[in-house]
Order: sequence, then C-alpha cells, then structure tokens
Amino acid sequence: MILKLFEAELRRDEGVRYSPYLDTADPPKHTVGVGHNIDVSPLPAGWEFPLSDAQVNQLLERDVSTTLAKLDKVLPWWRNMDEVRQRVIANMCFNLGVGSAAAGTGLLGFKNTLAAMQRGSYGVAAAGMKASKWYDQVGARGVRLCKAMETGVMPS
Repeated sequence: MILKLFEAELRRDEGVRYSPYLDTADPPKHTVGVGHNIDVSPLPAGWEFPLSDAQVNQLLERDVSTTLAKLDKVLPWWRNMDEVRQRVIANMCFNLGVGSAAAGTGLLGFKNTLAAMQRGSYGVAAAGMKASKWYDQVGARGVRLCKAMETGVMPS
C-alpha cells in the first residue's frame, strides 16, 4: 500500500483540525488532527492546542500504523487485494474502527461485504457498502470508496 497516498485520502475524507471538535458519530466523540479520537486515545502529555503540523502528522502516522496492524490481525487476507482496494478497506477501518462481527459494529459488522471482498466479488462488495447506514452518513467519501472497490480505480 502506498502510505502517503492513503494519508492524503484520509486528510481529504476526515479533514484536518488543529483544535478539538465534537464529530457527528453516534455517540459523538472528541476529535482532532485527521480523525483522531482523543476520547479513546488521549494526546501525549504536554501537547496543547492548536496542534502543530508536526503533531498532526505524528498522530496520523500512528493512527494509520495502528489501523493497518488491526487489519492484519483480524483480516489477514486483506493484503491479497490490489493496492486500491487495500486503501478502500483501510479507509473504512480508519473511519469505522474494527468493531465486532458478533455485535455488528465497525468494519467487522460488514460480514457479507467482507466475504465478497475476500472472494474477489468486488461488485457485490460495493453494493453491500452502498446498502449500509455508513454509506448514507459519509457522503462523497462513500461514493468514491464504492466506485474504487467496484473498479479498482480510485476516483479523484
């Protein structure tokens, strides 16, 4: 996966904030940087707002690394997909969290969609993404990621 390209996509999809804000999740969470949840992962001691570009970059690099490690643990097959589709599933995981298949939460709540991805049925996977509550909530991000899952080309 091309990390810099993935990070640029996250900056576009999540936005960049130097001071905390309450996001639109249910329940809402305090977020800063590029989609960094400070309720779950507090900032290092001594950091003050507004954050610097270097601090935002440091948080993003750590969050991306954590997201990819979680994907490697729970869905080891994801690395077998082409690079564009890897970025799609990583983007979804970054946005939703890993979650739980049993509870139907987060990325793992997309059981049928993930099964379609794993077997290479990318049109079926894109349809599953489109049929979700997540798709309705994320707007243009969902449209882009579904198109990329279906075609293997990330729209700009």
